Amino acid sequence: MKTAILLLGHGSRAAGANDTLSAIASLVKAETGAALVEVAFLPPHTPGIEAGIDRCVAQGAARILLSPYFLYAGAHVLQDLPEQIEQARMRHPGLEMILGKPLGVHPKLAEIVRERIDAALQMVGWSL
Repeated sequence: MKTAILLLGHGSRAAGANDTLSAIASLVKAETGAALVEVAFLPPHTPGIEAGIDRCVAQGAARILLSPYFLYAGAHVLQDLPEQIEQARMRHPGLEMILGKPLGVHPKLAEIVRERIDAALQMVGWSL
């Protein structure tokens, strides 16, 4: 049974901003070895979540892990994403879908933030 990973992002009107999630998807695909990793965004950004689910199904997915690329479980994760998933569930009976957890608090995220802080301080010649 083919399992897809669908990374869910907020989306942006800024040119190229949504390409970041596609780059993350490529990294996730390499890290996990998953054959099928796609991205989708909240409306009005494209591809939308239902379109992302449709793309996974078209490529043979029978199960989809929908992974929110959000920092915390706010309104988008608690309300908007489940609503979009439910709409797709009606169109794809029998398709197994689960919504993963947002990024949340994790030591690796703190490490990334520290690296960004170090780089910014170094760029202007400051120290802590």
